[in-house]
Amino acid sequence: MEWQPLALSLQVALAATALSAVLGISLGAALAHPRTPGRDLVDVLVTAPLVLPPTVLGYYVLVALGRRSPLGIAYESLTGSSIVFTKTGAILAAVVGAMPLVVKASRSSLEAVDPTLVLAARTLGAGPLRAFVTVHFPLAARGVIAGLMLAFARSLGDFGVTLMVAGDIPGETQTASLAIYDAIQGQREGDAAAMIAVLTITAVVLLYAVNKLNSRVHVG
Repeated sequence: MEWQPLALSLQVALAATALSAVLGISLGAALAHPRTPGRDLVDVLVTAPLVLPPTVLGYYVLVALGRRSPLGIAYESLTGSSIVFTKTGAILAAVVGAMPLVVKASRSSLEAVDPTLVLAARTLGAGPLRAFVTVHFPLAARGVIAGLMLAFARSLGDFGVTLMVAGDIPGETQTASLAIYDAIQGQREGDAAAMIAVLTITAVVLLYAVNKLNSRVHVG
């Protein structure tokens, strides 16, 4: 079995989860605030990647970040490299699928916190940011962590968006999911089975941990 695609998938998943954490938690916190303008529309747009076909998502990402797009041109002028068909493209493709899970988990966990606890912190002199960091977020942390674990699992196994945005380049953008597809197409069932086993075990362990975290949240 080739370990390089699995190692690349791990790198992509870690980077995508980190980006999803920064963007997803911030957006989830904004959506949890009832006074956020247009939050229902934003929630719909954030949730859409969970139900849209991967080819559609890949098309949107290509249009937004391709070499002829303003963002793609700006990125290439700064770095000398394009976003598409690179490791960066694979990471951003994984973020597209992973971030909605973080946003939904963050919003629901933050909304579940008793608002009187946050109000008490504000009454005692804490500003909005301090109250969020010291009271609101810690009380919602288990649910947020569960969302991050799901995002990592989603990033680790992304196929459709990654194929369209990053391509299937061995040694550069060929993640484990793409390598499995190539192995099956090449009738190398042994290589495919080994990678399938690793991804399956990883997904089962993560889902088990998520269930444990969620059960503790409900008990608490």
